[in-house]
Amino acid sequence: MSASLQHIPSHAQTANPSQNTPIGELCTPSRREWLGGAGGMALLSMLGGLSACASAPEAQAVAATAKPSGPLLGFKRIPIDATDSIKVPEGYVARALTAWGDPVGISGNMPAFKWDGSNTAEEQAAQQGMHHDGMHYFALDGSKRGLLVTNHEYVDDGLLHADGAVPWTAAKVRKAQAAHGFSVVEIAQGANGWQPVRPSAYARRVTANTQHRIAGPCAGHAMMRTAADPEGRTVLGTLGNCASGITPWGTYLSGEENWHDNFAGGQKPTPEQRRYNITPEGWWRWAQHDKRFDATVNPNEFNRFGWVVELDPMDPSSPPVKRTALGRAAREGAVVAVTADKRAVVYSGEDAHGEYIYKFVSRDQIKPAGNGLTAAQANRDLLDHGTLYVARFNADGSGDWLPLVHGQGPLTATNKFADQGEVLVKARFASDALGGTPMDRPEWVAVSQDRREVYCTLTNSSRRGTPEGKPVDAANPRANNTMGSIIRWREGPTDGGDFDALKFRWNHLVLAGDPSNERAEAKGNTVGDTFAAPDGLMFDARGLLWVQTDMSARNLNAGEYKHAGNNSMLACDVRTGEFRRFLSGPMNCEITGLTFTPDMKTMFLNVQHPGETPSERSDPANPRRFSNWPDFRPDGRPRSGTVVVQRVDGGVIGAA
Repeated sequence: MSASLQHIPSHAQTANPSQNTPIGELCTPSRREWLGGAGGMALLSMLGGLSACASAPEAQAVAATAKPSGPLLGFKRIPIDATDSIKVPEGYVARALTAWGDPVGISGNMPAFKWDGSNTAEEQAAQQGMHHDGMHYFALDGSKRGLLVTNHEYVDDGLLHADGAVPWTAAKVRKAQAAHGFSVVEIAQGANGWQPVRPSAYARRVTANTQHRIAGPCAGHAMMRTAADPEGRTVLGTLGNCASGITPWGTYLSGEENWHDNFAGGQKPTPEQRRYNITPEGWWRWAQHDKRFDATVNPNEFNRFGWVVELDPMDPSSPPVKRTALGRAAREGAVVAVTADKRAVVYSGEDAHGEYIYKFVSRDQIKPAGNGLTAAQANRDLLDHGTLYVARFNADGSGDWLPLVHGQGPLTATNKFADQGEVLVKARFASDALGGTPMDRPEWVAVSQDRREVYCTLTNSSRRGTPEGKPVDAANPRANNTMGSIIRWREGPTDGGDFDALKFRWNHLVLAGDPSNERAEAKGNTVGDTFAAPDGLMFDARGLLWVQTDMSARNLNAGEYKHAGNNSMLACDVRTGEFRRFLSGPMNCEITGLTFTPDMKTMFLNVQHPGETPSERSDPANPRRFSNWPDFRPDGRPRSGTVVVQRVDGGVIGAA
């Protein structure tokens, strides 16, 4: 996520100093244009979608695994929209379900949202956090009752506090910390549609001050120890929680993305701190009132964020766990595939200019529930043992997974990697040394298990091709790439390959863009409805790929996306490459997080930062009024929230 303006200080920098060949430099003109037109798409459909990279037998095998034979896009497209509302296709209805500040439903602790922003930090810790992002529905009673687990990516201090961000106080830091993390909310469908269940035994808030367990190779490592935690095995809080994923054993995975913005590095940050774009005072200034976030005082606290966090929503007493075997990064999220021999493979992207795509392959097989253990309990340590890899995309359409294993290749003590724990804490440095491909902000990843295909959104990179950025290459083929793309790959050099393979074949599903844009490299090659800045990504049970956009307010105001309207969500039939616009969000929002009930008759998605403006430290005397979604109260303020979408006839979402 995070094209939003509060993250510009980080994303505008290119922290990766390596000379690794970036993805855009690898792309020849013919490869750039392999999706350029309906005829090309028809050919690709016949060959199974990866023909530009794969051999004919491999492409035919891909086609043979496709589940549906009929049309997938069964709804009428909606036009581009720029109003302060949610638009869905004819025959569908959408409404807000919950929003920032609503009580999550903890028994005996359900403070109401105060429209003037005067809720305390203690009250906020029992309410839904700010700026909803990744999300998943966990069924309690099939498609009638379940839990929504939602990430809260960051806060807007101008809206969070009654008097804005000035003056800055310790109480405001505490409230901001309480608005981070996750919310677990029980919901049920009744006579009045979907509603929150309050109170609920499952209701839970995880914040920047909730105790987490550190697991995996870095647990107890010297780089993870602090004065408050001399053993290096517990940490308070999770920050910058962005995209999400689920595991086959029923837990929730969340990526810690722009956590570095909460730390202050002083005037002489270490090389590791500079590599993660730490600033002298910290963008959010928490260190002024909470020395835990002052890296000059507590340098190792900085190492304890940037991990994938696992949460068991069915067990409110279980602590969230930071899975260090998956490496430390500006982690967007994590999605799980399963090998033929039942091992877990976790894919993830790092949302930063010129950073990397990773996968982790578990050592052990996924265990079923039994012997008095739930599946989550049976696989409690599964993600602590295995191998982490970084992707290298080669110019000929091949790719390699390079292992981040201490003692192999350059990852030795001589090169400042003392052990496996240090390799994982310094995953960016290890990926530089191995020759991973720097990417254009890799964000959400989606897996087509039956097709053995993996897709990743590369949202954009305005620094690509500039002196301070990475040069263009095959996987990142456009300079000043404001439009973004979706890259995909298929594991295994032959049809017998699996998700644990060390080789893959890749190409682009699409180069996003606007044919009417003045810049030639911003026109793109989209088939169907055009879009820009792809971000959220998910396959539904029918095989339809859903794509959510995140065009920043800065670029919207600059006119780069002047023909795109508000951020939206589209669906794509990857067999043909056609995109069709399904939903448009309120003004200046970002569309995030997507999940369905098991019967596919209800869709949930998130609207983040409606009415976003150039500063999240807005003056309370001149509050933001670019949007008042979802409440539209004269005395209200815009609130991120969750939307429920259903068909009027009760049918399957997206189907004919």
